[in-house]
Amino acid sequence: MPPRLAELVEEFATAPREVVLEMLLEFSDEVPPLPEGLAGHEGMEQVPECQTAFFLKAEVQPDSTVRTWFDCPPEAPTTRAFAGILAEGLAGATTDEILAVPDDLYSRMGLGHAISPLRIRGGTAILARLKRQVREQTE
Repeated sequence: MPPRLAELVEEFATAPREVVLEMLLEFSDEVPPLPEGLAGHEGMEQVPECQTAFFLKAEVQPDSTVRTWFDCPPEAPTTRAFAGILAEGLAGATTDEILAVPDDLYSRMGLGHAISPLRIRGGTAILARLKRQVREQTE
């Protein structure tokens, strides 16, 4: 797992429930804006498992690092928080690091105690689709 993502997992896992909710809200504000080329979600994949419209794109670079883009409306702070966590935690990560991220990431973070199972399912689907895109580009 990328070092920064491992740090975030530990921070969330050890934080009290009320702090976890605050942390999620902070991460919902950390989603970088989409570049012009992705306006209108051109070339992005929608994640239908999310209750709200969520789009992502992973692009493997020649040095095997992965660039990621996420988009989700501000009215969905929990789902945006997943995007913010992944954007920060995976920044500069290699394909191998991303593919090694555990599928139960959000459970390891202890989010099951703070948010609904439906939201956890959406977050898990985001990670699964991201990893699939990376796998497809490395095969």
